[in-house]
Amino acid sequence: MKRVFQALERQLKETYGHYRRRLSESVGGLDRYRLLFQRSPFSDRPSRWSTYQTRLRRSTTWRTVSRSPLVLGVAVISLTSVLGYRFYTTPKLDIGKAAPQTIYAPASVTIEDQKATEEQRKTARKDAISVLKLDQAVNQQAQRLLQQQLQQGTELRQLAGAFPFTKTAYLSFKTQVYLRKLPDRDWQALLTTVDPKLPQTSEKAGLESANQPPLLENDRKQAIAELRALRRSVDLGTYLRVVQETAQARLRYAAALTAMVQPAVPNLSQAFNWAVLDLSNNDWRQIQTHLPNIAEQILVQGIAPGLPESLLSEAIKLQVKGLGSPESQAIASQLLINILQPNLVKDEEQTRLRAEQVARGIQPVMVSVRKGESIVKSGQIISSANFALLDHFGLSRREIDWVGLIAFGSLVSGAVTIVWFVKQRFYPSLRKRDGILLWLLSLSTPLLVALRLPSTNLPAVGLLIGSFYGGPLGVTVAGLLALLMAVGSDLQLNELLSSAIGGLVCGWLGGRLRSREELAILGVGIGVLQGTLYLLLTAASGIVWYTLLGASVVQGLIGLTWVIVGMGSSPYLEQLFDLITTIRLVELANPNRPLLKRLASEAPGTFQHTLFVSTLAEAAARALGCNVELVRTGTLYHDIGKMHDPLSFIENQMGGPNKHDIIDNPWESAEIIKKHVTEGLVMARKFRLPKAIQAFIPEHQGTMVIAYFYHQAQQRLQQTSTNGSTPVLNDEDFKYDGPIPQSREAGIVMLADSCEAALRSLKNATPEEALSMINKILRARWQENQLVDSGLTRDEMTQIANVFVQVWQQFNHQRIAYPKLTPASQPSKG
Repeated sequence: MKRVFQALERQLKETYGHYRRRLSESVGGLDRYRLLFQRSPFSDRPSRWSTYQTRLRRSTTWRTVSRSPLVLGVAVISLTSVLGYRFYTTPKLDIGKAAPQTIYAPASVTIEDQKATEEQRKTARKDAISVLKLDQAVNQQAQRLLQQQLQQGTELRQLAGAFPFTKTAYLSFKTQVYLRKLPDRDWQALLTTVDPKLPQTSEKAGLESANQPPLLENDRKQAIAELRALRRSVDLGTYLRVVQETAQARLRYAAALTAMVQPAVPNLSQAFNWAVLDLSNNDWRQIQTHLPNIAEQILVQGIAPGLPESLLSEAIKLQVKGLGSPESQAIASQLLINILQPNLVKDEEQTRLRAEQVARGIQPVMVSVRKGESIVKSGQIISSANFALLDHFGLSRREIDWVGLIAFGSLVSGAVTIVWFVKQRFYPSLRKRDGILLWLLSLSTPLLVALRLPSTNLPAVGLLIGSFYGGPLGVTVAGLLALLMAVGSDLQLNELLSSAIGGLVCGWLGGRLRSREELAILGVGIGVLQGTLYLLLTAASGIVWYTLLGASVVQGLIGLTWVIVGMGSSPYLEQLFDLITTIRLVELANPNRPLLKRLASEAPGTFQHTLFVSTLAEAAARALGCNVELVRTGTLYHDIGKMHDPLSFIENQMGGPNKHDIIDNPWESAEIIKKHVTEGLVMARKFRLPKAIQAFIPEHQGTMVIAYFYHQAQQRLQQTSTNGSTPVLNDEDFKYDGPIPQSREAGIVMLADSCEAALRSLKNATPEEALSMINKILRARWQENQLVDSGLTRDEMTQIANVFVQVWQQFNHQRIAYPKLTPASQPSKG
């Protein structure tokens, strides 16, 4: 019995050896391995399973402990040493520290104190007087309000009529103003007081005292006196005519008050309109003619922000002096005070130019010392001038800042750990060569910065990692590199930040692009983005606009250049590190590729079979969220090995004789069929297909049995059996060598390849019948354990079956039956 178990154990080790290799990479895979053992004869022997479980856990633990820390340690040390070069030359005797001893100058020298010079220039830029310019929008607004108010005043005065309305020889200007405003009741009383014998006027102007400003008693007395004097000095007709003119003027004045609206200029009261009506025609014409010119003169001279209103008022009074009567001058002053606003604003560009000119005018701060003189005394705080001399003579004691370097190493360790977690989450099957590539790309950034390039290569790094491994890893590496560079280097923040944003965008979009044209568009976009960000981040630094604009254009061109570098280096890295990108998959799927052209010409039946399998697999991959481009490309190459002997496969025989009937040997026929896998791998290596594509060639067949020849061999052995005993048939002679599918994409292709011939054979079947047949095929593959390493679940198998039926229905749709043409119905040839 012991020998039986040993034989069974040996057989299981040989059959499931590849399971152990795969599952040793993940402790979680132990459960799947245990299921396989539960199906085996060892299922009733838990001690055996425990032994294998312990061995696998020890293997996994040893690999994790022995390799991961070593690799991570090398990555952390190398990145820390390259990224943290600023910590290598930290001066021990720095500005602000106390000198431990008196230090003497070894030679006489006069040098520039660059730090002090830069500080003085920075102060000069900050304290430079601002240059002001006229805000034309404010000027135009003021002129518009002035014209509106003048137009409104003109319209009111036209309603009120000409003023004065009668000769000033009869009634003074002041009296005419008074009489026109007088309420109706007071007007009638005033006429009775002047001459009780005369009849009162019948006109009612509708003037009420409540609608008017208060009238003075002295004005009333003066009006009565002037009317009495007029009555005595002229005849009755002239007097009555003056009274009638006054009554009509009152009516027009009342109409103007009724039409009176709020003044066009803000902060002006309605009394302003009353005052406008009280001006003479001559005064109003002078205001209309001269006030716009006066306003323009004041605006051209400029009104500074914060100017006291009293000073502005005095300036306006000086400008309107001599403009008609005092009343018209008061109205003009009030109007200008309300419409004129500060119109001087800071001219940013001219201010920067002046600040830069002032800064350039600052002479360099020079410090001198004679040989033997003390640069700094013991205990003295080191100043900027002291440090300049110490650093010049190499006495500042620059050395490695171990505390800072260790702290920076901790930061690098955290960044590497984050990258590792992101890799485990989004790209768990990262190979050793992939880690080397990530390490090299990360090291390239500080190395290029050490060469004093004007910008980092973060856009190229983000583009390459994003296109090779996906957006999450590309964004993570680019972002963490930018953070580490900000801490470990002395790059200017505006340059680093603009380049970092470009790297993040490239990292996120790199894996989503489908063509070189899209990459070219991305390059232009990154150039514009990087240049614009640099412009915005540097705008407040006080640099002259044309200098800033030129530097922004240079930064934009640098961003475009790095994208071009990433695009150009991508094909070489793909070949060197055996990588696949979306663009490379699209290019490999081009029917004009050499292998696919040969397949179409040498094995046309296989090529048509491949196209239908590709259609099925693509639809299923899209439904399951798999890599559609990888599935499409892998399917197109999965049967290229059939070109070694096309006529051995029925789809290429085109109704001709079957080669296997002539061979008449199932073992030999099985070897020919199996050979299309090995020959396919040879062709794939010859044409340097990526290993991810090569994997589809053996995995789409897995370890399945070549059923037709297997059964033919069984029948042959039964026919040749003697004494009633049938020779044992070696199953391995009729099985593909495998391995079984190691990814969901390969599993989908296996299922599509298995279902293709069966779906083509269905002509008039219903969708339910087609689904039933597909489910049988998929169930057989599942029960044969062909999909245990693929990662496909039972629920996904049901989804795949439904997708296959949908695709079959699209290819097998009904067509209209066209009627046959009889000879009589055929068109004549005339």
